[in-house]
Amino acid sequence: MSSKFEIFKSPRDFQYYFRLKAGNGQIILASEGYTTKQGCQNGIASVKVNSPYDSRYERKNGISFTFNLKAANGEIIGRSESYTTSQARENGIASVKENAPSAPTVDLS
Repeated sequence: MSSKFEIFKSPRDFQYYFRLKAGNGQIILASEGYTTKQGCQNGIASVKVNSPYDSRYERKNGISFTFNLKAANGEIIGRSESYTTSQARENGIASVKENAPSAPTVDLS
């Protein structure tokens, strides 16, 4: 199985979200909510453009290790899951860099 973006609509708030899944099915990046499907698709396009650049990743340390992917304007376009080590987080970032630019989009909404 190869990596892919999935668009879905939340029954809770009726907003559109995307998630990037790695080849093993694990979610490696998730979006904020969008009011329109087009906005969600634009978010995916932004991830594809920004994901190759290490400077666009904001690494966060706390109880767990996470990262945010930011657009050139500084807005967060995707958030990671929580990792138990900084090395696991770096592996997650490497996976986004490798998979996001060419990942197809599946519309589940």
